Amino acid sequence: MTTIQIELPDATVKAAQAEGLLTSQTLTRLLSEELCRHQAAARLLKIADRLAEADVAPMSMDEIDAEVKAARAERQRRAAGH
Repeated sequence: MTTIQIELPDATVKAAQAEGLLTSQTLTRLLSEELCRHQAAARLLKIADRLAEADVAPMSMDEIDAEVKAARAERQRRAAGH
């Protein structure tokens, strides 16, 4: 376990304390969630680079909408046990 010390504006500390955000458990969760977002963004950028290299044509909004609807329908079908 590592101990860290940071400097924050007093108003930020007071507001965070009032919300119960300055506990080790909460800060660990917040940092973990942020790390996951950064990792997801990095993966997305790698995919975008690979798509650009492959010269894949961008999808239209209608195509994207159709893909989203199909994915949702599949998820509902699986949830229903089919």
